[in-house]
Amino acid sequence: MVTALAWYQAYATVESFLAITTFSVWIVSSVTVAPDPALAAVIETPVYDLTVFKLHFGKLTLKAYTKGEHVLRFEAITHNTGELRTGRVLDRFCDIVTALAGMLDRFLTVCDSVHASFADDHTPGQLPQPARLGATRLGGIDINRPRARAALSAALSLASRPAGFTAADFTAKIQVITGDTGYTARQAAYDMRKLRAKHLINRQGCSRRYQTPPDAVRTIAGILLLRDQVLIPCLAAIRDPALAPPPASPSPADQHYAALRTQMRALLHNCGLAAA
Repeated sequence: MVTALAWYQAYATVESFLAITTFSVWIVSSVTVAPDPALAAVIETPVYDLTVFKLHFGKLTLKAYTKGEHVLRFEAITHNTGELRTGRVLDRFCDIVTALAGMLDRFLTVCDSVHASFADDHTPGQLPQPARLGATRLGGIDINRPRARAALSAALSLASRPAGFTAADFTAKIQVITGDTGYTARQAAYDMRKLRAKHLINRQGCSRRYQTPPDAVRTIAGILLLRDQVLIPCLAAIRDPALAPPPASPSPADQHYAALRTQMRALLHNCGLAAA
């Protein structure tokens, strides 16, 4: 568990609305409205200096918001305890709390892995190489291909799902990312087998649900970040040095990009390489 973010609450609905926190338990008589069953991310700013981030997974919700100046608080909410698959009777109360705590723990682990993403120098060379899943030989993952990048992005996007994801979830996510409604479940099954062969996703026991382990989250985020936020912008700036006027108050990232463009242009010149 990410202990640096120890402030959190777990909520459960058992007939009436049961609010369970780390330190106390109380019953709140209220009516909860289930969110849209589709996966959705919502950012709200109800009052000044308060930002609320909500991630909906059907009838399960993960919520993060600021509480005061120095506290970042996370909550796991279930609008229907049937989604947790632990039972709905009061005797299952401890199981419900455990499931919500595990849901929140996984979400914080995913956030920590994305924040501290990392890809070693062997990963870019190993991904395109063929691999084996059992007795089946599969092709590698070429991040220069849009479909491969979409598969990696889908695995990263679905990493925070509390109960993992299915092949249907994976198919729908890639259709949203690429806008290609012709992407089929058969293609998704092949892409998922390649990800499993590279240990970027794992099957949950003998079920048909999958999850992206924390180490894979860190690797995928590092690869996509390196390609999309470092290499592509810098090469584009080198190819077209006539940039728009810099902002009046450049951010630290803008300053790093400007310095990196200058140094890369000098490095490519010394190596005798010109950007096409």
